Amino acid sequence: MKKVLIPVTNHATLGTTDQANGTYSPELTHVVHLLDEANIGYDIVSILGGKAPIYGTDLENDPVNDQVLADDNFTSRMNNTIPVAQVNIDDYDAIFYPGGFGLLSDLAENKQVADLAAAHYEAGGVLAAVCHGPASLLPITLSNGEKLLANKEVTGFTREEEVDYGTINDIPFLLEESLARTAAKYSKVQPWGEFVIEDDRVITGQNPSSAHAVGSALVKALQA
Repeated sequence: MKKVLIPVTNHATLGTTDQANGTYSPELTHVVHLLDEANIGYDIVSILGGKAPIYGTDLENDPVNDQVLADDNFTSRMNNTIPVAQVNIDDYDAIFYPGGFGLLSDLAENKQVADLAAAHYEAGGVLAAVCHGPASLLPITLSNGEKLLANKEVTGFTREEEVDYGTINDIPFLLEESLARTAAKYSKVQPWGEFVIEDDRVITGQNPSSAHAVGSALVKALQA
């Protein structure tokens, strides 16, 4: 069975504010749903381990989100995430980073997770991320000293979407700007439109609307 490593944030607020945050639920649940349908396994991990904060669990008119959140197995995994220190990266065929603002405060700069991802990618693994998830690709440095994104085209949550969502003044940093400075090319479409880029085993999606398409691309890559 193919298996995906899913790192999630331990940071429970939006930046330094007291606004509850963490991983944005539908960006995780929609991909997990597709993995389950394809009989692809997954482990949920975090830097510290233990219960991981999640928000967006009360969305209306999202039956996929509701279905996965009602799964006791999924809930148990989110309440008992595996510490990254216990991960054997050789056990996985892909890494998927769901979004949410929380990861801007930990995964976006964590060397331990970035080093695992670099080793995984250089061994032929697939990396996928959606919305703010591509921030987790920023610290990944390959064995030749180059940034992973130095020759990759990517997308991610845009400045316009931050403005629309009302978070532009509270985020630790602007993801669009950081991706544009680090990646070979940053691309986007109009706010909230579905948009996915695939570039040499790196799959990125712009926003929550792109989660299903990222999951589909990830499953397709693992089944190739």
